[in-house]
Amino acid sequence: MKLKLFFLLSVIGVFAGGVFAEEPAALMVQQIVQKANHAAYYQGLDGKSKVTMVIADKQDRQRNREFIILRKNSDEKDTDQKYYVYFLAPADVRKMVFMVHKHIAVDSDDDRWLYLPNLDLVKRIAAGDKRTSFVGSDFLYEDVSGRSLNEDIHVLTDTTDRFYVVKNTPKNPESVEFAYYTVFIDKKTFMPMKMEYYDRNDMLYRTIESVKVEEIKAQSDGVEVSYPTVTESVVKDLKTGSTTTMTFSEIQYNIGLTDDLFTERYLRRPPREAMR
Repeated sequence: MKLKLFFLLSVIGVFAGGVFAEEPAALMVQQIVQKANHAAYYQGLDGKSKVTMVIADKQDRQRNREFIILRKNSDEKDTDQKYYVYFLAPADVRKMVFMVHKHIAVDSDDDRWLYLPNLDLVKRIAAGDKRTSFVGSDFLYEDVSGRSLNEDIHVLTDTTDRFYVVKNTPKNPESVEFAYYTVFIDKKTFMPMKMEYYDRNDMLYRTIESVKVEEIKAQSDGVEVSYPTVTESVVKDLKTGSTTTMTFSEIQYNIGLTDDLFTERYLRRPPREAMR
């Protein structure tokens, strides 16, 4: 539910004969990005949050957005998901809905819909538009639901006292605007704490930072659990000087959301779960 990508590496045991020397490192980085991806997007069976978004240009002129995010996992294996975003304010976006059916398979694009109430129009967002601005902010559509791990080659480039540092290079470079991005993953929580995007001239042009992480309590099979959760995230466009801050509140996990909430019938008529 929050923004973000990609954990613990215990000692890797003895491998069967014929294993190449680089395979343990490859296995380690794959474990790291899978655990980080789980922490950022898949904790709990479902989730809900109220979000306040502040978009500021380089002169610090600000625009605000408020919305509710609903999220439901298809299973407990960190695969497909469904997202429903209902806008509360301001007036020009009120009642707008953004919905995603996220598909993990490499050969299957996510399904994305945008309902524009002023035009009473349901618009399908093409796969090629997923890396465009999300409602005029510095977040992209793909940032909301996450990028498939299968789309990138992951390399562990550094390990510090606090972070695993992973470089991610797209397998299909023509499909994105970046050459690669680096993720700093907290070694204790496996939460992605910072993402740095570089262009084809090797220049840093965009960052996403998890400014605040809090423990959110929930019930899972009748037992109280706690999920480390990003409650404030900031995106900076270093070329334009624009910044977008998202603050998450009223966060809930495992609330029993049903699949029918994430269908086209609710684009024009939002369910009560999205309105309060």
